[in-house]
Amino acid sequence: MLEVIQQEFMQNALLAGLLISIASGIIGSFVVVNRIVFIAGGIAHAAYGGVGMGFFLGFNPVLGASAFSLMAALTMGWVQRKTQLRQDTVIGMLWAIGMAIGIIFVDLTPGYTANLRSYLFGSILSVPRRDLWIMLALNIMIVILVVLFYKELLAISFDETFATVRNVPVNGLYLMLMGIIALTVVMLMQVVGVILLIALLSMPAAIANLYVKDLKKMMLLASLLCMIFTTVGLWLSYVLNFTSGATIVLCAAIAYLASLGINFLRRYRQTETRLFQ
Repeated sequence: MLEVIQQEFMQNALLAGLLISIASGIIGSFVVVNRIVFIAGGIAHAAYGGVGMGFFLGFNPVLGASAFSLMAALTMGWVQRKTQLRQDTVIGMLWAIGMAIGIIFVDLTPGYTANLRSYLFGSILSVPRRDLWIMLALNIMIVILVVLFYKELLAISFDETFATVRNVPVNGLYLMLMGIIALTVVMLMQVVGVILLIALLSMPAAIANLYVKDLKKMMLLASLLCMIFTTVGLWLSYVLNFTSGATIVLCAAIAYLASLGINFLRRYRQTETRLFQ
């Protein structure tokens, strides 16, 4: 294992895992506390349209995915805040339309397009150096926005009525949050793929939420957990010759189920203690 770490592809993979862990921990916490995991899934699948367009037109698919995910995120946010349309219906439509557009562009792309599979199932081992710079830039943008608007985002996440009374621009901040989720989705797509990224976006934050209630601590713990899952999953995928994205998600899933069990036992013992006092 020490020898393979010296290889550039493994170094890139570890750096990619570190970068996506920061974004996943921060934004995943907002996704969990706002209960908008389904929206994140819709954004992810809509982004596939940009991936297909990128391959067809010959530009970086990450840029295409960013454009499509932002468009889908802002549309979903606007529908939720400004219209009477059923949110789940609109999310399902954008989910399907984005995937359909991506598949059509793939069909129109001449030649062999095996790399497209990595955007569906993830391929952390093939993340190029240039995409790491894009991830770093997106991370910096996400951190700056969250730091600048932390109090306002906290208010709309836990008490939207109070935020409205205090003249906080709730609609604008919600759309900004949707945009940040879209950027995070683009990063996760390269590591675990469109199909699996919802799990990595939500499970570390969900585990953290079982043990801490302060949002800042939740973000920190979720980021650390995501780093552990990506590193352990990457190592196991190398040793066992498994698909890296799926292995990372399974590590997170096992930890989540174990945390649920531990949390249940802890509450059960607390209940018993109170009953027999």
